[in-house]
Amino acid sequence: MPVDYIYPEYEVLRNMDRCIACRVCERQCANEVHSYDSDLKKMVADESKCVNCHRCVALCPTRALKIAATDHTFKENANWPGRAITEIYRQAQSGGVLLSSMGNPNPLPVYWDRILINASQVTNPSIDPLREPMETKTYLGQKLRSIERDENGRIITENSPQLELSVPIMFSAMSYGSISYNAHESLAKAAAELGTLYNTGEGGLHENLYKYGKNTIVQVASGRFGVHKDYLEAGAAIEIKMGQGAKPGIGGHLPGEKITEDVARARMIPVGTDAISPAPHHDIYSIEDLRQLVLSLKTATDYKRPVIVKIAAVHNVAAIASGIARSGADIIAIDGFRGGTGAAPTRIRDNVGIPIELALASVDKRLRDEGIRGSVSLVVGGSIRNSADVVKAIALGADAVYIGTAALIALGCHLCRSCHTGKCNWGIATQRPELVKRLNPSVGCERLVNLVTAWKHEIEEMMGGMGINSIEALRGNRLMLRGVGLNEKELAILGIRHAGE
Repeated sequence: MPVDYIYPEYEVLRNMDRCIACRVCERQCANEVHSYDSDLKKMVADESKCVNCHRCVALCPTRALKIAATDHTFKENANWPGRAITEIYRQAQSGGVLLSSMGNPNPLPVYWDRILINASQVTNPSIDPLREPMETKTYLGQKLRSIERDENGRIITENSPQLELSVPIMFSAMSYGSISYNAHESLAKAAAELGTLYNTGEGGLHENLYKYGKNTIVQVASGRFGVHKDYLEAGAAIEIKMGQGAKPGIGGHLPGEKITEDVARARMIPVGTDAISPAPHHDIYSIEDLRQLVLSLKTATDYKRPVIVKIAAVHNVAAIASGIARSGADIIAIDGFRGGTGAAPTRIRDNVGIPIELALASVDKRLRDEGIRGSVSLVVGGSIRNSADVVKAIALGADAVYIGTAALIALGCHLCRSCHTGKCNWGIATQRPELVKRLNPSVGCERLVNLVTAWKHEIEEMMGGMGINSIEALRGNRLMLRGVGLNEKELAILGIRHAGE
């Protein structure tokens, strides 16, 4: 039997004076950490299986449990931290690629936290959002470049298809298979109630959710899972996924154990088979090829639905976005390197891509410099954590944002980063029926609606404090932003001044 060189990452601290051996922790843990020892007549734990999901802690009726990071350490070495050593042990034992879930956890700069928002004082008074109208509605899609008139001199008001959002926040792409049906239904119901949209991801669309079509973005990824004419016509918009922030340049992989009958039907693949998306679209190797797919999708839906092209934030993102804006796409979605994922190679997740703040600023500037900013709308995602991040993103040039991880946290996710195992104890990133039922879609919807409603109020407060009464007036208004602790190059890319200037 091989030696396991890895000490458990977490310790289960059980207060035996409080523990009544009710075995709730045992029943609730999909990782089989807890068990009852009949000889000792007490609960015991296999800490090597613990992922720190907090399910047992949250449901213990006597508050007898805590999960703590182990204080076991390797000999101090700045070049070889414990994580690096542990990862080598894992690969030496398995011979496999390391997989990780959710976003990049490394202590790299979070530029949102280094940007401050300006406030009005005397000469430009603030606005009270409780007593004066504040407009958070926004429209996504190509805009008319100039006023045009017909032969009778009347202004032509017909525009290309637009997405109307009551608030500039959408739920980002998370596929059916990577997350549960109940999680998908929660997102769909919440989007409908809020007057915004959610994204199906590349997993197709369950037939029960077609009724939420006007609040749905359907995705076309390299695997073309679940893509057919009815699917394309079911949504309010179509998104071509070229890249994802957590894993730029590579495709997707949903393990066969997550391909249940429902997931298989939605994806149009056999039950139990791995769903592997190739890294590239094998019909797209240039902007001209992309343009052909954009036009094909528009033709298939009678030009009634805007087409989004989603790309990962990478070093030449501004040039890529410039080409996409000329491809006929209506919206560009950019996903930063801190974006979440159900599963990604750890090395890719932690080392490839760039922060969404820098990508957004450079793309917005490039499109403005080329005079084509109105040809497309910009949507950004990749760790939008709160309403201040939303305001800063819009001031840097975004039309709206995608939220993914924040939405999952609202549903109960504890960021235990074990999505790829399919053992989500909160019923989100799993297809196991006994776990899926732990997430009530009605409760999930309510929590998502509460989150976005709270953010909307905060956005109105911040805009009011800036003396701005609409999202339109905030968009690209970088004069309202200042940087702290940033060097001259970072300030130049962001297009903002340092605090105090």
